Amino acid sequence: MKFKKFLVALLSAVMIFTLTACGSEEKSDVEKYSVKIGMLKYMNVGEQQFNDFMKKIAETFSLKMTPHEVVFFDNLNSMQMAYNAGQIDEISTYTSVAYYLAARNPNVAVLKDHTLEFVDAFCLAMRESDEDLFQQVDGAVKKMRDDGTLERLEKKYIKDLKAGEEPEAVEIEKFEGADTIKVAITGDLPPIDLILADGRPAGFNTAVLSEIGKRLQKNIELVQIESAARAAALESGRVDISFWAIVPMSQIIPANADRPDGVVLSTPYYRGQIIHVGFDGEKIDTTAGLGDVVGDLSR
Repeated sequence: MKFKKFLVALLSAVMIFTLTACGSEEKSDVEKYSVKIGMLKYMNVGEQQFNDFMKKIAETFSLKMTPHEVVFFDNLNSMQMAYNAGQIDEISTYTSVAYYLAARNPNVAVLKDHTLEFVDAFCLAMRESDEDLFQQVDGAVKKMRDDGTLERLEKKYIKDLKAGEEPEAVEIEKFEGADTIKVAITGDLPPIDLILADGRPAGFNTAVLSEIGKRLQKNIELVQIESAARAAALESGRVDISFWAIVPMSQIIPANADRPDGVVLSTPYYRGQIIHVGFDGEKIDTTAGLGDVVGDLSR
């Protein structure tokens, strides 16, 4: 049991690493793999490095894994376009996002052939130099966890959301004369990180930010960026906070693989299971909410 938990954590770490690809004139083994899997970019690991990690993990633990090649994308839109064009075979994302996509695209279906579960912990990233801001935001997240607010918001904006429905836009309260915190949003993980067709922010992350603003009595200003630009926006000072994922370390995964230097991560506010969608998967119940199908998707 301990070995399985360790392996799950290890693979969970690997499944969220991304950055720019490393070029090579000769085709590597991974380029010859038959299944291409799309993922959003994250930090400090390129495509070749990521695939090398997966190969090493498979060899270390004698795993029988379907041969594949991971392809990274800057945003969800470009990844969906590649999927629809047949340039990739599957999309790796979170359960709630897979449910959202499958309900809106007849070519998207949930795949259930994973032998292990991958679970990522979502958090808020800030600059290490902004110590006061970190203490305030992290304290607010902890209180929201302890008093049930995070659970309530997850239920409303994720679990109770019916297929094909959009969560309501979130109004962020303004406080006259208060400090402003700039937060990066991407719209690349609906309904977690979502921007509606009319440009209004919505979904779970926005609801969490709205609650943090109320508790801190500070104004929240949302800055829309591409998922791949989150680190640069944070480091440059364009934003003060960016959404992140906590990665467990191991003897295979380097300690700096998931984030740049000078970044601190808050207490997790949400956990999401990684699954894949593809052309040959099982269509989900289009009348139920995510909370009604999680058991089927979480093997």
